[in-house]
Amino acid sequence: RGGSCNVDEIRLIPHCNGTHTECVGHISDRHIAIREVLQEALIPATLLTVTPRPAAEVRDQYLPTPEAGDMLLIRSDLESALAGVEADFLAALVVRTLPNHPTKVSRDYLSASPPYFSLDAMRFLLELGVQHLLVDIPSLDRMFDEGRLSAHRIFWEVAEGTHQINPATASRRTITEMIYVPDALPDGTYLLNIQIPDFALDAAPSRVWLYGLKKP
Repeated sequence: RGGSCNVDEIRLIPHCNGTHTECVGHISDRHIAIREVLQEALIPATLLTVTPRPAAEVRDQYLPTPEAGDMLLIRSDLESALAGVEADFLAALVVRTLPNHPTKVSRDYLSASPPYFSLDAMRFLLELGVQHLLVDIPSLDRMFDEGRLSAHRIFWEVAEGTHQINPATASRRTITEMIYVPDALPDGTYLLNIQIPDFALDAAPSRVWLYGLKKP
């Protein structure tokens, strides 16, 4: 009492409030913490830029059914962008969407439905063995999706409607949402560092670094 110093109080919901990294604990009834899942310091990664497509004009699927005006990140675009990428650099995938306006860092995403991943696209990333997925949108899934989190479930290999997940055998994959990748950074391969506080939560605020590689 009466101390001459500042003592700040922090109240935080990591999801949908800036860059954050989450684990399968996000959809589990049993406690699984991001600090226990994210262990790597430097991860081989690929940065790619894709343009979302009108859901009404593509064959890719999503549950629930997309609404008029929805935009999807689709499998064929990811296949084209990743053709020829070395498997070692698919441990992490950093997805930059177009248009890439700087207002992404402070945008009110509730005013319009942002793009999201088709289920076909998510199955493709699973086939590639991607372990860490980083995106510049608020969620892999549609903002209002009836609570299904269909894309998350595919990535974490959790059946629809299931919340009973064994921490000992649970997926070690992570999802980082609401990043921003400046245009000055070209598509290509990098080393990725995801920094998080040591929170025993399903998700934590994160800071993402991409380190360029030089050929000898």
